[in-house]
Amino acid sequence: MTLHKRLLLAVSAAALLLSPLAAARAADAVKLAGETAIPGYEGDFDHFDVDVKGDRLFLAGEEGKTLEVFKLSTGQRIVELKGLETPHSLLWLPKTNELLVIDGEKGLIWRDGKTLKVKRVKALGAASADSAAYDPASGRLFVVTGGKDVSMPVSFLNAVDPNSGRTIWTTKFASDHVEAVAVEAKGGRIFINDTARNELAVLDKATGKVLKSVKVKEAEQNAPIALDEATHRLFVVTRKPGKLIVMNADTLATIAEFTAPGRTDQVTWDPVNRRVYVTGGEGYVSVVEQVDADHYAEVQRAPSGPGAKTAILTPDAKRLYVAQSPGDTKALGKLIWFDISPR
Repeated sequence: MTLHKRLLLAVSAAALLLSPLAAARAADAVKLAGETAIPGYEGDFDHFDVDVKGDRLFLAGEEGKTLEVFKLSTGQRIVELKGLETPHSLLWLPKTNELLVIDGEKGLIWRDGKTLKVKRVKALGAASADSAAYDPASGRLFVVTGGKDVSMPVSFLNAVDPNSGRTIWTTKFASDHVEAVAVEAKGGRIFINDTARNELAVLDKATGKVLKSVKVKEAEQNAPIALDEATHRLFVVTRKPGKLIVMNADTLATIAEFTAPGRTDQVTWDPVNRRVYVTGGEGYVSVVEQVDADHYAEVQRAPSGPGAKTAILTPDAKRLYVAQSPGDTKALGKLIWFDISPR
């Protein structure tokens, strides 16, 4: 890239922040479009998944021990299934018409896609299955187990066949808190936050071997993570204090950093509109736009609600769903959604 082009890109990034049109543009990035109350729910929600063909949105009721099911197109609540253990992450399996629940107590639970009744259960190594990420390229599910929730001084990342539950490899971390995973689809790497040690680790996707690990120096408690594989950029969110850190996925050098909402439990990359959505319990969604791989600008702080900290972007990138957890705030549980304005 020529010096002239670099200067033009830098000017463009600055203009996005300083232009009088920035406020109008920010207001158009995401628009609050609706909400559905979840009365009587107590505690935190965790993560989502979608069944596009069946027009369903699934939400893990982690502390309420429920599975919440909504109509994807309208946000209407369809059913609340009670009596679960500790559901954390969800994976819809369209080929077998099953919903896989990653549960902190039981491990892997397959539910029939039509009736949502339990079909089979399989334990997964150490207890406390939690964070998970699915890689469509390899067909593998990567699940974190162990750690402080089960009084273990170590944690594990497990590569699992989501259809059979077979464990392909397991990598051990000398840490009691490992959280959030990002996986390359075209490449061969996994990125994972070693939260307890304030490190970011890079693993080989095929073998689980740790390739490198670096300290996150800007802040503490790095947890949520997302990846823009096209530009080789990582988006890491810390909680002490709340920061969004943009990193080069190859060198792990920091490119940019922004203030992030407190108690964030999700950072979402939108490859269609080249935006990052940071959802936090502090009550707003931070929207950061990618000008190019090395230049970013926060364009909006969209009010959401107390405890609104997990989210999912629909596959067509037209809507962002956010779960508002009562948790410590004792606010009403809600499903909130924003319509996404294209760039």
